[in-house]
Amino acid sequence: MELRFAAILVSINFFLFFDAYLCTAATAIYSSRLIHRFSDEAQQLWVSKSKSNEKSNTQGSWPEEKSLGHMRLLLDGDLKRQRLRLGTQNELLVPSLGGHTYNYGNDLGWLHYTWIDVGTPNTSFLVALDAGSDLFWVPCDCVQCASLSLSHHSMLDRDLSQYSPSRSSTSKQLPCSHELCDQGPNCKNPEEHCPYSVKYLSEDTSSSGFLYEDQIHLASVGGNRQPSSAQAPVILGCGRSQSGIYLEGIAPDGLMGLGPGGISVPSLLAKSGFIPHSFSFCYDKSYSGRVFFGDEGPTSQRSTPFLPLKGKSVAYIVEVESYCVANSCLKITEFKAQVDTGSSFTYLPHETYEQVLAEFDKQVNAKRITTQGFDYCYKARSLKLPSMKLVFSLNQSFVIEDPTFQVSDNQMTRFVQGDLSCLGVHAMDGDIGIIGQNFLMGYRMVFDWEKLKLGWSISNCQDIGDNLEVHPTPPPSGASPKSLPIIEQQHPASGHAVPPAVAGHTPPKPSAASSLPSRRQYGITSLLLFVLAICVI
Repeated sequence: MELRFAAILVSINFFLFFDAYLCTAATAIYSSRLIHRFSDEAQQLWVSKSKSNEKSNTQGSWPEEKSLGHMRLLLDGDLKRQRLRLGTQNELLVPSLGGHTYNYGNDLGWLHYTWIDVGTPNTSFLVALDAGSDLFWVPCDCVQCASLSLSHHSMLDRDLSQYSPSRSSTSKQLPCSHELCDQGPNCKNPEEHCPYSVKYLSEDTSSSGFLYEDQIHLASVGGNRQPSSAQAPVILGCGRSQSGIYLEGIAPDGLMGLGPGGISVPSLLAKSGFIPHSFSFCYDKSYSGRVFFGDEGPTSQRSTPFLPLKGKSVAYIVEVESYCVANSCLKITEFKAQVDTGSSFTYLPHETYEQVLAEFDKQVNAKRITTQGFDYCYKARSLKLPSMKLVFSLNQSFVIEDPTFQVSDNQMTRFVQGDLSCLGVHAMDGDIGIIGQNFLMGYRMVFDWEKLKLGWSISNCQDIGDNLEVHPTPPPSGASPKSLPIIEQQHPASGHAVPPAVAGHTPPKPSAASSLPSRRQYGITSLLLFVLAICVI
């Protein structure tokens, strides 16, 4: 019995010391949880680690107990632990130019854009933001690209940029052997340069070229530290050739896919350890906003889980249990929908669309007018529209601030006096809908892939992070920011409404950064339970 008990004690001590060694080798701030940081064991590990670290300034020195150096190390350890507990919860990352988002109306396809710096030296790009696709690409060594000249974009004050990998000292070709090279199996040699080709749901719209590794420039906001800058490695597409609406001026300076796939910017930032795998997009009612990487939202936010699509978690899919028009909640309107920042309007499966719009029209006390692409329009003068909301799982209500757009089409003035108020909801084929920008206005939308949930809270976009003032972009030509000056440009020749930029997805690969801690914690718990069980026997 004594030998058995001694063996158990040796096993426990070995396990505790081995676990302490692993934690200390990874990062010294955890060592105090298992062994005293100034014990002989800790000293040996700390000195050996310092000697093996070429960048260390400690040179293996060890402070005398109760000396000033001793106290400074204790204080430094406390501060590091505080940053771990608090900083990761409150500190957010934004593009170094501020993370403000802009909507230029019909001139740039009603998408939201932000400025981001890429490469060394840095070059600024005005990229469209799209949660419906994964790849980040910019025009690069162009063979077939949209015009980047200021003369083609009257609402801007400078030419747009073109990326050239040869001019960035931090640019590296992505080989075909890389795990995120989808075209890798088609390469003749695994060391060849990885090509890419992405086709979007908009008719004949695509981007193709080659993949590179380079850095984007970010800034930290919020948290308990002074704002600081960071350069994060990402994978981006050198978009040599675009087609479809990309040649017509939609996203002329590139597109940042914010989807959950392994190649997206939020996924790569999370895998590198910069942020949790989460980001937020805030839509101001004046058509500006902010984008924040690492934002998990306030504790008071409402949320609903993301669902797999055909057994795979490849997109931001949620379940709508009912669609409500005023006090009438249509229970039979249950459907799944993709939350997509790259879609101007909201799209419902045909059966749901017919029921919702029939109820909406019944409650509107005004004459319905149909115009090209918009089936439910009404005179805007003294018009009272019924409220609308979505009910997600767990009875979580999502109130739609204003689902309508004011339409001022020159071709309509001969038939209708004054502007029209049109419902920005369309029908689409299939059983999966799309919740677009017009339903997200006035909200801070949190896409938390780490917890697999969509969060939302009412926000004016000036109450997040560093409280920097948001400067709304004036609409082109002084028009109302809610006006659609040319209806035809919103739709292809067929007359069917389609989202402007929604790409197909591939299943994301598991992130080593997120999977390792959970496995390690499971192993520790199992071993401790095993030891306790032996002791009881």
